[in-house]
Amino acid sequence: MAEKIELQSTDSPTTYVFTITGAFDLAGDTGRLTVEIEDSGIDPVEEVFVGDTVYVRGSRAVDEGKWASAVRSDALTRYFLRAPLNDPEHLLRQMEAMRQVSNEGTEQVNGAPAVHYRGTIDHATATLRMTTETKQKMDDLREKLGDDMPVYADVWVDGKGRAVQARLSYFGGMKATATMTLSDFGTPVSADAPPAGQVVPVTAGEDILLA
Repeated sequence: MAEKIELQSTDSPTTYVFTITGAFDLAGDTGRLTVEIEDSGIDPVEEVFVGDTVYVRGSRAVDEGKWASAVRSDALTRYFLRAPLNDPEHLLRQMEAMRQVSNEGTEQVNGAPAVHYRGTIDHATATLRMTTETKQKMDDLREKLGDDMPVYADVWVDGKGRAVQARLSYFGGMKATATMTLSDFGTPVSADAPPAGQVVPVTAGEDILLA
């Protein structure tokens, strides 16, 4: 999988770009991801998913060289359109709630034809598993702009019925897009937990990521 998240406040010229790449077995709940913030000078963060545990190296929550471990299902996010602990299942779960869906025709993704569907997701889905503070900010923004605060959802489905690309986007009090591309279906994924002596458990709700 390869994901790019772009965030920009309307009162700032700076666009923050997160890139998340790696291999993930959605059925087996295992994966390895590398997370970076472009042009930030911050070292990449490594993540290993093993069942309901996520191990993070490069976390501000633990000493250098150690892995922070958190419960995946308890994790929250501080960023709009960014999944808790960068979990790829979260975005796909949001896409499942698409409404007002239209067929936008066939386009090329990963060098193969895919049908492009477009719709929206509601406010509750867009703010799913946010921290209380971030959700309050989004609720305040929605109140300021009115109930019409659509988050657009786009998904591209190949000839085998697989989602090969998914995107959420919002343009209002801020600009935010999250685009995830999936490829190499069926390729085995190896992800092993780090040695126990290198692991420090942390609360999943904490901001344990540098990127």
